Amino acid sequence: MEILTTICARGGSKGIPGKNIKPINGKPLIFYTLQLAQHFKDTFGSGIVLSTDIEEIKAVVNSFDFDIDASYTRPANLATDKAGKIDVIKDILLYSEIKNQQQYDIVLDLDVTSPFRNLTDLNNAYELLLAKPEAYNIFSVSPANRNPYFNMVEKTENGYFGLSKKGSFLSRQSAPKVYDMNASFYFFRRSFFEDNLQSAITERSIVYEVPHTCFDLDHAIDFDFMSFLLANDKLDFEL
Repeated sequence: MEILTTICARGGSKGIPGKNIKPINGKPLIFYTLQLAQHFKDTFGSGIVLSTDIEEIKAVVNSFDFDIDASYTRPANLATDKAGKIDVIKDILLYSEIKNQQQYDIVLDLDVTSPFRNLTDLNNAYELLLAKPEAYNIFSVSPANRNPYFNMVEKTENGYFGLSKKGSFLSRQSAPKVYDMNASFYFFRRSFFEDNLQSAITERSIVYEVPHTCFDLDHAIDFDFMSFLLANDKLDFEL
């Protein structure tokens, strides 16, 4: 299997300005993703390519001794808030195939803003995908704190509020198990892109439940919390 690892790091960020290269525990945030990508490459021989529109991010990536292709520059139409990540990944996949004159069977996308994962997670998820040949993809999830069958509501057509999903469950534990997408990593088969799918959630998707702390940076407080965990050695796994 030929594998391409993509690292997407757009320059613009309104919630946490400059977050991809913002220092966290003495290193730029992107370092943790670069390091894991290199470990995965050393194990599986995959290529690694950076997708960014900012030269400063390229410079930071190139300052480390990792085998990363940072030659690609993301086009302006794929560097906006409204650009879908699937289109971003597909564009850099096609670029890499032309540049390297080879076709990739699997794409692994590592999200810079959700770095709490390790090589064991990637290995286990990859094995799950290989064991289910009909699956388009697999993505990382964490157990959800709220459950739409029990304690999540939405507005109904009559203007009142009811459960988001119907059921007669008297406790969250008895309701069907649901998950949060933690945006940490995604494996895609090439068929995902060949069939022009636009969402990571498909009719043939499977999930890998991360067995430890894992979350992405949505708000400034998330960055502070992540910094605290790293600086004080509070993670419940080996990064």
